[in-house]
Amino acid sequence: MTSRVYVPATLADLAAYVGSGSVPASAERFEAPDETEEGEYAALAAAAEASAALLDGPGRRVVLVGEVDDPDAAVPLRRVVAVHVDAVEGADPDDDLGWFATQEIPHLLDGSAFGS
Repeated sequence: MTSRVYVPATLADLAAYVGSGSVPASAERFEAPDETEEGEYAALAAAAEASAALLDGPGRRVVLVGEVDDPDAAVPLRRVVAVHVDAVEGADPDDDLGWFATQEIPHLLDGSAFGS
């Protein structure tokens, strides 16, 4: 059975994970309490809040979503199914994150996903 994990990050963290090919087991992560939409949203919101705490000044909150067999193990990048990122730098913490497909990760990292 697979578990969906929500990993709070920054764009710098995302670049490091891409470089290494995985999210380390030591990275903080959140799991939904159940498979309902509300449970999934609660886990995403908790990870977004933790991402904000990782920022040193203005930046974009980032949450990676992975589907894994062991929620406590490293998350190979091939098991990341989506990335949620603030649409604008320094967004209000109450704003929802934008959804990006994994194919868009290079564009998130070079800024072109944000029109810059």
